[in-house]
Amino acid sequence: MKRLVAGLVLASLGGAALALPAYEEVKAGYTSSDTLVLDRNGEVLQRVRTDATIRRGQWVALADISPALRRAMLASEDRNFYEHSGVDWSAVSSAAWGNLWHQRTRGASTITMQLAGLLDDDLKAGAAGRNPAQKLGQAVAARVLDRRWRKDQILEAYLNLVSFRGEVAGIDAMSRTLFGKAPHGLDAREGAIAAALVRAPNAKPQAVGQRACGVLRAMDPANAKLDCEPIVAMTMAAVQRRATDADEGIAPHVARRALAQRGDAKAPAATGSIRTTLRADVQRFAVQSLQRHLRELHGRNVEDGAVIVLDNATGDVLAWVGSSGELSDAAQVDGVLARRQAGSTLKPFLYAQALAERRLTAASLLEDSPAHLATASGLYVPQNYDRQFKGWVSMRTALAASLNVPAVRTVVQVSPEPFARTLRAAGVSLKEDGGYYGYSIALGSPEVTLLDMANAYRTLANGGAYSSVSPIRAAPNKLSRTRAIDERAAFIIGDILSDPNARARTFGTDSLLATRFWTAVKTGTSKDMRDNWALGWSQRYTVGVWVGNASGAAMHDVSGTTGAAPVWAAVMGYLHTRENSRAPKPPAGVVRAHVRFGDRLEAERDEWFLPGTEQAVFALAPANAPGAAPRITAPADGAIIALDPDIPPLRQRLQFTATGERLRWLIDGKEAARGASLQWLPWPGRHHVQLANEQGAVLDDIRIEVRGAGVLNKIPAAGKKLQSRERRAS
Repeated sequence: MKRLVAGLVLASLGGAALALPAYEEVKAGYTSSDTLVLDRNGEVLQRVRTDATIRRGQWVALADISPALRRAMLASEDRNFYEHSGVDWSAVSSAAWGNLWHQRTRGASTITMQLAGLLDDDLKAGAAGRNPAQKLGQAVAARVLDRRWRKDQILEAYLNLVSFRGEVAGIDAMSRTLFGKAPHGLDAREGAIAAALVRAPNAKPQAVGQRACGVLRAMDPANAKLDCEPIVAMTMAAVQRRATDADEGIAPHVARRALAQRGDAKAPAATGSIRTTLRADVQRFAVQSLQRHLRELHGRNVEDGAVIVLDNATGDVLAWVGSSGELSDAAQVDGVLARRQAGSTLKPFLYAQALAERRLTAASLLEDSPAHLATASGLYVPQNYDRQFKGWVSMRTALAASLNVPAVRTVVQVSPEPFARTLRAAGVSLKEDGGYYGYSIALGSPEVTLLDMANAYRTLANGGAYSSVSPIRAAPNKLSRTRAIDERAAFIIGDILSDPNARARTFGTDSLLATRFWTAVKTGTSKDMRDNWALGWSQRYTVGVWVGNASGAAMHDVSGTTGAAPVWAAVMGYLHTRENSRAPKPPAGVVRAHVRFGDRLEAERDEWFLPGTEQAVFALAPANAPGAAPRITAPADGAIIALDPDIPPLRQRLQFTATGERLRWLIDGKEAARGASLQWLPWPGRHHVQLANEQGAVLDDIRIEVRGAGVLNKIPAAGKKLQSRERRAS
């Protein structure tokens, strides 16, 4: 009779529950507090907290939730879940009887009724609990839910929506926050603790532990004499753990970029995930390789690094490692986007431009010797990395062995600003124009990003065709390519950078740069060993690596082959574990010719040329050989000479030297001496020095400046007479 009356009452109130959503609507409307950043295949790379008001994970299917937890939840909350039709009348009777006699009972609220309260704001309990009308409405809604939804849908939705403790709601957030694992990995004890928290989310840990022990006993009669102390201790540890990282995974920097890009596009914040172009396996290996190598460099003051991997054909970013993570004191700094001095990594683009402009060939001889180059601020004196000079070398050797002085001599021919334009065309963003950097641009004085540099090397890999890259593909990727570098020059540069014999002068023949498959690679080290780079490409991939310190502190005894190169070689090796890399086919417009070198400067070989630039022999003309133009060899054009007032002026003579015969020296238009050399007593001021033949034709000229206040006043009388005679002789 009771059930009949109750049924009639529930039926009369049924219309109030018609607005309950369908299971599909609830699942579709579920929003996580985290955004998942996925790789190209859907694997999670990074979990980022994007809603600070609640801690809610991803929607988890019932099949992916631990069976132990499901059993614990039913034992604690709804033993007859699969038998009743939304309302457990036997539990209602027991609860009513217990309330009459002031006894504590399990309660009459089923999982279906609790879910109804979670779905309908009008049915949610207030601070004093639910009033009679809410309880009746909850029962009506539970009956409706049971008719419309399947039991597995009800249980799945409940576990994803129920609150466990504090801000933590849903099984995914609870499992990861309290136990540090996914929901499918929870064991019986962890499931019992979770069930105990549902009943009393804000209870003291001791009380939650005791209740969890009771749940375990209810789950299995064999646990009747279970010792509760270990369960209580485990509960206290889990509840105290509560805090989780707002950002966890293996790609924090690309995740940050992906979220910023989504925000710029004003995409809905409730999408829950962002798919990237990354490959999780490559990202994971790159992270591990970087961290492992930096641990090996412990003691050399190196703690930061970055790695990027690009697909040559598509421009997809396959790995983006912005820092060394826990090894760094600046892990939030993205080393892929941070600006650092490029070092020698700009040289391939300089020589490519010189080749394209037919200023040089790969066999052209360049002088690697001390150089003094005039600039607006004085003399620029470039040095090689090892402080040694190799003499005359071919351009192939100069680039592959990373010699500095030949590069500076080349940028003098090309000039800094046109070279800066070439770099910009290849995607390297420079903060200043070429004139600002001057000749030092050849040695990598500009600050650049690893992303830009890797893509510029990818431009070389693609025959000089530039296209942008991105870790996020919002639509089918349609590459828009522009010509940045002459295709023939790009091919020759790649051939040089893949030549182990050409780099042997500096790196030896068995360095890490010599891979078992075809690759072209260049290393670079900035001033004072603050930055170390390795950039190169294979047939399919381009890999860029930077190591150093985010603080800008110098490394200790770290070279091109001990800094970034080992990580570059490891990542390249992983990428080609199951695929080969072959040398590119020569493009139309290059010719191969046999060359030999005078004085056996280098071994004869076959070399690549642009049509019309090839020749069979490359040799030096003796300085005084017939036809060799006389020139001033010292001092350098633009030299600034500082006179020391503490040294007698007559002892501060400046020596001029030149090549050639029957020469005349003119200083400021007046003849000062004849012959191949001159000892000159410097006068303060700017001077124009000319070298002329016997007929007075100017053969070479330089401009110098002499500085030194008050020097003239200190010249003794004998010195003044000598100067007077020199002026009359001129």
